[in-house]
Amino acid sequence: MLQNLVKILLAPLSLLYGLGITTRNLFYRNGVLKSVEFNIPTISVGNLSVGGAGKTPHVEYLIRLLKDYINVATLSRGYKRKTKGFMLVYPKNSAEGVGDEPLQYKRKFPDIVVAIGESRTMAIPEIMSKAPDTQVILLDDAFQHIAIKPSLNILLTEYDHPFSDDYLLPSGRLREWRSAYQRADTIIVTKCPTELSLEAKQAMLQKIQALPSQKVFFSYYQYGNPYYIFNPKYVGRLVKDVDVLLICAIARKEYLLDYLYDRVNSVVLMAFEDHHFFTKQDIGSLRATYERMKSDRKVIITTEKDAMRLDLHRQYLLEHQLPIFALPVKVKFHFEEGDAFDSSIRNHLLEFRV
Repeated sequence: MLQNLVKILLAPLSLLYGLGITTRNLFYRNGVLKSVEFNIPTISVGNLSVGGAGKTPHVEYLIRLLKDYINVATLSRGYKRKTKGFMLVYPKNSAEGVGDEPLQYKRKFPDIVVAIGESRTMAIPEIMSKAPDTQVILLDDAFQHIAIKPSLNILLTEYDHPFSDDYLLPSGRLREWRSAYQRADTIIVTKCPTELSLEAKQAMLQKIQALPSQKVFFSYYQYGNPYYIFNPKYVGRLVKDVDVLLICAIARKEYLLDYLYDRVNSVVLMAFEDHHFFTKQDIGSLRATYERMKSDRKVIITTEKDAMRLDLHRQYLLEHQLPIFALPVKVKFHFEEGDAFDSSIRNHLLEFRV
């Protein structure tokens, strides 16, 4: 009830925000502002809402799909970094310097080009100048960046929080009007239950009302065995007699929590806002909370993205021997449509014409 009242009170601000978005989009449609196209395939992966749709695992899916065959680059803005301008990312960089997601891409896939830049229209020529062999650029979180017209536009929307049920900021979490979904070439309904019926699929298709030209896929997460963040060779297992202290700063935690609840004895949650940079006080609280847990088998679990920011406290964490393990995740597709999705990406690249 209170939540609905807050939405009503914030509705005028949402209308003002929406007016600004509409004006901007009209400028692009009428040619006052022009979207830039490039003579290299650019695949955008984004969403309409503020965080939580699973962009990073889906970008990683595309990297794995393509990196052994063509030269892949990723381009992000480097959200919350403390630097400015265009940069190439290296494994030795810090999350403060380049952002957590770009650093995660580079450390997991050191052979690809990872770049950051606030202006994607300026950053793409920089990539081609510094890495002229690049054959495809994956644009991370670029759905709203209509200054670029990507060659393929992939829109993500969460199964439990589809854009069709949401509202504009600040009364909701949408960064654009719902109708913006029509710009997408492909829609992926993400974070689906691991078991999804055809009836549930049809109900979601009814909700989002995809255009005839749009391909729609349904994906879910497959978690791997957790690994020690300072030495991935040390791999653990989540079993029923383990007690977990989960520290995470991601937009939507429910999917991860549900996974853990089904597999371990108990979960203690230390939650922060998305992309939060952990302070010394946070790490001290982490240690104290862990030491208070009365368990013979306990472990600290985090996400791979959070591990990039926890690495800033490496010395303290090593000194106090805190067993922090990152939980890796991969994207899988329902209804045996993984091959169809892969083919759609390959066909797009094969058919790309300047």
